[in-house]
Amino acid sequence: MNKLTGHLNTVMRHRRKVIAHCAKAGILWRGLLHDLSKYSYTEFSQGVKYFTGTRSPNEGERENKGYSEAWMHHKGRNRHHFEYWTDYNPITKKMEPVEMPLIFTKEMFCDRVAASKVYQGKNYTNSHPLEYFLRGKDRRTIHPETSDLLEGWLVMLQEKGEKETFAYIKRLK
Repeated sequence: MNKLTGHLNTVMRHRRKVIAHCAKAGILWRGLLHDLSKYSYTEFSQGVKYFTGTRSPNEGERENKGYSEAWMHHKGRNRHHFEYWTDYNPITKKMEPVEMPLIFTKEMFCDRVAASKVYQGKNYTNSHPLEYFLRGKDRRTIHPETSDLLEGWLVMLQEKGEKETFAYIKRLK
């Protein structure tokens, strides 16, 4: 498989999983809109160039350039990424995390589970999304309440499975 078809297949597989997860979480519309910016030239061209099939192409671009133009483009257009939710605090005049609205936190959960499934393949377990989240927890700049909510859902996924976790998330308003 070449890099073009490999990257395109990965993006489409991921989106299909997110759409299915968003449907289970009661936010189908968010799933249908999920990651459409990945088809933009800025993101798609870098995705093809740095495609390996085992990790995000953004990591390869970051290693090569020292930053990822594709990621900066992506996080600025997709509200399901906590990195989108930063702003200047009018009191401290510093850039700080803002609590994410529930609908985008739900989509972020769906995205993380889908990404783990795509990258882990047959090795995926319901523990993988939580393990990935915890590995980066100390370096992450995310609003504490958003972080706690997401972590709680990831723990629930690990302990109780998908069916119960998605049913619980769907009931939240």
